[in-house]
Formats: sequence, structure tokens, C-alpha cells
Amino acid sequence: MDVGSRGETLPGLRSERRPGVSVAGPTIPASDRPEEPVVTTLPDRPNTALVVIDVQNGVVGEAHERDAVVANIGALVDRARGEGVPVVWVQHSDDQLEKGSEAWQYVPELAHGESEPVVHKTFGDSFEGTDLEAVLAGAGIGHLVVTGAQTDQCIRNTIHGAFVRGYDVTLVADAHTTEDLSAWGAPPPEKVIAHTNMYWQEQAAPGRTAAVTETANLTFSR
Repeated sequence: MDVGSRGETLPGLRSERRPGVSVAGPTIPASDRPEEPVVTTLPDRPNTALVVIDVQNGVVGEAHERDAVVANIGALVDRARGEGVPVVWVQHSDDQLEKGSEAWQYVPELAHGESEPVVHKTFGDSFEGTDLEAVLAGAGIGHLVVTGAQTDQCIRNTIHGAFVRGYDVTLVADAHTTEDLSAWGAPPPEKVIAHTNMYWQEQAAPGRTAAVTETANLTFSR
């Protein structure tokens, strides 16, 4: 059925036309329209944080170039600590990653510092249903350097979630990864990673910046 040409509504979808209501309606002059809110870079939040997402045994066990990515994240953690940059850890749980299980634990190569916050989440976006925003606000953080897994799930969800909330977001190109889901129709993992790196560097919005850089070239200053 060609909905566009016949003007029919698919079963289960409600038409927006209502009896007695003009579809076109009067034109509202531009000067009388309410102004749309503009989201800008967060004020009084000059600091940067390194965010490490879901580098857990059950998440990265079969991930693309797992050892190299974990090593890069480890190098960034060491560098951040040396420069006094906060490190924020994000840890996922669900039916396959039960809290306290071996799969839920972070990989042994990466150890949380005692004073470093751990944000526990159950959704792809690390901000949803968590205290991440409160943690970042409390430290005056407006720029996130993002690493971890999985590229096509929690990484993408979180960088977009951060960006629409007003954060500047730098994705570290060689410090995020995903598993091979090509058997279910996904591109191979190296292409998922490359595509994410490609489009994120072109992301734009008022008052915010999106960037992609490699571990060796990263500077935590904005």
C-alpha cells in the first residue's frame, strides 16, 4: 500500500486529522512564535574527565582487538591520574551481567582507584537512571573523554546522551571496541568502530564540540 499517494493510514496508526479541524490552520508570524531553547556548553564546568564504560569480563571477552584496546585504556587511566584528571568508571548490569558475578567484574588489567567514582547503570546511556550527571556536576566537569565498550551500544548511547546534555565529547578512536555481531546482520566490528569514529568527528551543535583522537595524540586540556 502506498500511504503517501493514497492518503491511507496504516493499521494501528492514528491519523492526526480530526473532524472540524483545519489541517492547514492559520500561519503564525515568525515574530510571535515561541523561541526554541538553545542548549549550550555547560557554564562553570571547565574540567575534563576520562570516562571508562563497561570494560567488564562479560562485555569485552570476545571483543575486537580486546587486549590492545584495554592496554590503551590503561595508558589513558595512568595519564589521567598523573595529570590530576578525574577518572569515572561506568559498570553495567543486566540478566547476563548479574552484579557480583565474574562476567560483571571489570577486567583484571584495569583497577579502580579508591577515590574514583563508579557509576552503576542498567541502560545503554550512562546518564539514564544513574548518578553520573551529579558526579560530573560536583567535579565541575563539562568535557568527557570517552573509552570502553560496546561501540555500537553503550558507547554510542553515552556520547550522544552527553552531547545533547551540553557536554563537549571526545571519543578516543583506538580505545573503544565491540564484539562481532555480523552473524545477526551487523557490519564486522572493525567497520562498526571505524564508522563511529568517522561520523562522531563531524558531529556539531551550538556551543559544543565533538572530537575523535587516538590514544597517543590525546590531550586532556580543552
